Amino acid sequence: MSPMSTPGDPPHFNVAADAYDSYMGRYSRRLAAPFADVAGVRAGQTIRVLDVGSGPGALVEELVRRIGEEAVTAVDPSPPFVEAARSRHAGVAVHEAAAESLPFDDASFDAALAQLVVHFMTDPVAGLSEMRRVTRPGGVVAACVWDFTEGHGPLERFWRAARDLDPSVDDESHRAGARRGHLEELLQAAGLTDITGDELWIEVEHASFQEWWTPFEAGVGPGGTYLGGLSTPDRVRLRERAQRYVPDVPFVLRARAWAARGVVPELRRES
Repeated sequence: MSPMSTPGDPPHFNVAADAYDSYMGRYSRRLAAPFADVAGVRAGQTIRVLDVGSGPGALVEELVRRIGEEAVTAVDPSPPFVEAARSRHAGVAVHEAAAESLPFDDASFDAALAQLVVHFMTDPVAGLSEMRRVTRPGGVVAACVWDFTEGHGPLERFWRAARDLDPSVDDESHRAGARRGHLEELLQAAGLTDITGDELWIEVEHASFQEWWTPFEAGVGPGGTYLGGLSTPDRVRLRERAQRYVPDVPFVLRARAWAARGVVPELRRES
């Protein structure tokens, strides 16, 4: 799934969809099914679902498989990602927009989902509040973010190597929703009720260190941006340090995401 911020999206997400797919899509595709389960989107339902921060369409693909193209709408602020999602899912309405300013009327959807997005919103509470606004009373707003604080995120080995060389590096651990229980706090602040939290685990097999490392060199996301900003000697040192944590043989990376969902309050009737 892809970050949302403002229409002027950060440069590290103004990249080709294929580059994002190889960097994060390899993990987000595996996350889509358990996240859709948490949100309560089941196969065959007649509902309208919004994917906020859809990226090239990892979650869109899973939602379409469950409820069909015409039932799914997606938004993302990155033009290359919007173009890719439209080309991959011709029947899905895909809009270029930021989470904090969704181009939809109130109560337009039965559910709004944000996969791997909240930690990149300029204002997470405002973004989740917009998701609540466009979701009908009684509908669901759900979000998930990788565990960046307890050592089980898919990028942990990269950031561990970076911290070894630069303890002050921004390893994404201070971002919104990255710690246990924070998504629930954000949903509450955004006006949701009946909030529940969960943990989602995925497994991805990597053929070698090089297969795992190469996508970071494409400049995608904070990790790729950090790597690209280093001098050549420092990039070499980071690569060598990362090899201490990643075996150069086929290995399975097991990763965890924090997930939470809340319900849009029913409208109060005046007596």
